[in-house]
Amino acid sequence: MDMHACYHCGIDVVAKDEILYDEKAFCCNGCKTVYEIFSLNGLAEYYNFEKAPGAMPGDVRSKYDFLDNSAIADRLLDFKEDNTHIVTLYIPHIHCSSCIWILENLSRLCGGVSSSQVNFPEKKARIIFNPGLVTLKQIVHLLSAIGYEPYISLENYENRRKKVSRELIYKLGVAFFCFGNVMLLSFPEYFEVEEYWLDHYRGFFRWLIFALSLPSFLYSASGYYITAFKSIRAGVLTIDIPIALGIVVMFIRSTVDIIFGLGQGFFDSLTGLVFFMLLGRLFQQKTYNFLSFERDFRSYFPVAVTKIMAGGAEVSVPVYDVAAGDRLLIRNQELIPVDGILMSDSTEIDYSFVTGEAVPVTKYSGDKIYAGGKQAGKVIEMEVLSSVSQSYLTQLWSNDVFTKNDTQHYKTLTDTISHYFTPVLILIALASFSIWIFIDVTTAFNVFTAVLIVACPCALALSAPFTLGNVLRIMGNRKFYLKNATVIERLAKIDTIVFDKTGTITTNRKSAIVFEGTAPDEKQFILIKNLLRGSNHPLSRMIYDHLPTVPVLPVTDFEEITGKGIQGRVDGAFLKIGSALFVEDAQQGALQTCVHVSINKHYLGKYIFENQYRNGLKELFGALGKNYKLKILSGDNEGERSVLEQLLPKGVALIFNKKPEEKLAYIKELQHRGCNVMMVGDGLNDAGALAQSNTGISVSEDVNVFSPACDGILDASQFRRIAYFMRLSKNTIRTIKMSFALSLLYNVVGLSFAVIGQLMPLTAAIIMPLSTITIISFVTVMSNWYAKRGGMY
Repeated sequence: MDMHACYHCGIDVVAKDEILYDEKAFCCNGCKTVYEIFSLNGLAEYYNFEKAPGAMPGDVRSKYDFLDNSAIADRLLDFKEDNTHIVTLYIPHIHCSSCIWILENLSRLCGGVSSSQVNFPEKKARIIFNPGLVTLKQIVHLLSAIGYEPYISLENYENRRKKVSRELIYKLGVAFFCFGNVMLLSFPEYFEVEEYWLDHYRGFFRWLIFALSLPSFLYSASGYYITAFKSIRAGVLTIDIPIALGIVVMFIRSTVDIIFGLGQGFFDSLTGLVFFMLLGRLFQQKTYNFLSFERDFRSYFPVAVTKIMAGGAEVSVPVYDVAAGDRLLIRNQELIPVDGILMSDSTEIDYSFVTGEAVPVTKYSGDKIYAGGKQAGKVIEMEVLSSVSQSYLTQLWSNDVFTKNDTQHYKTLTDTISHYFTPVLILIALASFSIWIFIDVTTAFNVFTAVLIVACPCALALSAPFTLGNVLRIMGNRKFYLKNATVIERLAKIDTIVFDKTGTITTNRKSAIVFEGTAPDEKQFILIKNLLRGSNHPLSRMIYDHLPTVPVLPVTDFEEITGKGIQGRVDGAFLKIGSALFVEDAQQGALQTCVHVSINKHYLGKYIFENQYRNGLKELFGALGKNYKLKILSGDNEGERSVLEQLLPKGVALIFNKKPEEKLAYIKELQHRGCNVMMVGDGLNDAGALAQSNTGISVSEDVNVFSPACDGILDASQFRRIAYFMRLSKNTIRTIKMSFALSLLYNVVGLSFAVIGQLMPLTAAIIMPLSTITIISFVTVMSNWYAKRGGMY
């Protein structure tokens, strides 16, 4: 079959169905229209940066009517002043240089837009526009028309009210100020300048250095004192204890030196130590915050909903303004934001958001409908029972199984080492001091200080955050988004991987559809597709999209019978499409998903839906099977057992017909056997198993929507790379262990000189940051090398 790629979006299209314009092939009128818009506005250069860079424009129509409500639109704005409004929109389709170019030339498409800037890593566009010439709704419609539909959810609305903590930034700023000035004032002491004015003002400058170090010591380093105190009170020896002790001892020793005129002290090293430690902590925090991971129902719910007023008027209102007793209008494919009572006669609701299953549930007038369902079919009306904060999804999310505290159940590699490192270090310092105090009092204090300074585990404390932070960045760039650094350590310990089937190893985006029976001729294809055109049933839509483009014909006597099928007359012929019981003379296969077709009471055959497994599944299981025990855990029947047995390597356990609670119990059973289990699933029906497992990974076709309680989100396009990510996690821990070995080797060598009195505190304070820089450079180079060696960097 002759196939051509769409010039705009790159989708393959059959030659007979393509639309030709300007000697170029397009898959639909939408892509052709976008090309015309760009060409007419002198933006055809868009296609010079990348081949087929665009996306098929979506039909938004009334989807963004809520932006007509100025109260809602204003909450989405970053800035509002007379003729200048600024808004930042998240645009998921941003992926290449063409996207950046067209979005930053938005002013050439819309006169009301003065400028626009793209933040490529975060896929955001900052748009400055004149509200007198163009509205926010018109800008959103324009973006949607050219294939860059923004994602606007309740989370955008909520973010306007969030306060960002800048305490770490303030502490870092104070530490940098103190460090810079103390270093500047210490230069005469470094070079032992003997001038008259310095001899007379030496004491003044030393006390000035003391005063400048106080903000760094008392404020910037306060976090380490608090953490150390809490650790001691809880009876846990963490890595922050020797850090805090080293800072305190250095400060006390330096103060004693100034008071008794013994020297200038080590305030330069102290302020430098605090500054570099905080810099490492900021790097770690920025890495984690870059991944907006903590997603709850607000990330998925719409910003506004249509409310039916007393006089019958329809008004868009914010979701949080919805109260019990309100009447809402829910259109086709819109999400139900709150619990309520169905007021319309009947409808079908897709609860895949809640259950993970795409089979619609039939509801009748008076039935209770829950938040999270998606309306499938005609417009319905509902009466609100509770506000969004009291809805079913809020209660579901607050369940203990979804809110486990990682820090209570897992001890990091750094904590494990510090458990032994901290007491040993303190014992060495005290023992050395006790011995030297009977030999030389001055040397005793020098030894005690030098031991704590030279062995202060700065490199030990920073090596893991810098390594894990760099690997989190690498994985995030590969569309594998982890909750926190401990997930990498957990991944390295996994020995058993359990996969869900539907939506995990199979894809929801496409399905293999074959027809069994008397193949319809061209006229019958036209009749079938026109009848399917009026149905919103998922299987009907899949067949409709599967069939080639046909002329539109009027349909009469159309009827969609819930749970059975559809029927109607097209061009004088009477058609029935649906279940075997609904269509005469049809026989249903027990383990098949199929739709039967009859025309004028003559049975033609059935469309059979075959699961489409993800690309690279066989190779992935082959690679994983060498190091892990693999299992398929599914809620479906055993219809796919023979297919999976042929597709997957021998030894993969296949378990079917498991309910969500049974999946969770199965994970528990594996853990009781001593297995470290990673669950890879999809949908809230897997949430219990994901939370119960040692590591839960959610495979998502779209990472920008709600995901269940899990430790990581893997973009479905990267599913075949799971073995790479598992290997990289093990190499990351190997890198950390090597850095720990180097750091401990440095400490052993340094301590051997310190305890015999051959290492002065000043020398130790100079060597300490050098070792930190060395360790950080080592872990960065090694983690990048491991990532590159895996063929993904």
